[in-house]
Amino acid sequence: MELSPTAYVILGMVSRTPHSGYEIKALVDNSTRFFWAASYGQIYPELKRLAEAGLVEGSDAPRGDRKRTVYAITKTGRAELRDWLRRPPETSEMREEGLLKLFFAGMLEPEEGVEILRAMRERRLAVADQLRAMEPEAIEKDDDLPLMVLQGGIEFSQWFADWCDRMEARLLA
Repeated sequence: MELSPTAYVILGMVSRTPHSGYEIKALVDNSTRFFWAASYGQIYPELKRLAEAGLVEGSDAPRGDRKRTVYAITKTGRAELRDWLRRPPETSEMREEGLLKLFFAGMLEPEEGVEILRAMRERRLAVADQLRAMEPEAIEKDDDLPLMVLQGGIEFSQWFADWCDRMEARLLA
């Protein structure tokens, strides 16, 4: 069975502690979404596939009257996750709507291209601030690898904002 990147996100999220689909989504939203997002529409079908493949096991863990299933990684799931981690990355996808708009902005007035760059810059600075706000908690957890990824995101966001400044100056020259 070939697994999607979202399946590996899920396996990674449940590799330390069992979680419900809702909790997995919250973990993604506060960590990997800055470089690899996952929606509820992806998470729940993947959880079902992973359970059918024997890579995770679900158990009932209701909260009050609410039905809730918590998923834990199996021995087979852990082996699959380790195998995937040992393989070189196969994709290096960057989805940035602003770059897509800038690519086609030749059909607009030049100053509108500048506005696209300014909007991208502001968005990247906001992301950098958001990531910086997460840094103290990441440092407290004393888990160096997620901290390195967080710091890489901060540096990349700052670099991207600086690139937008340079490209704006180029368009205005």
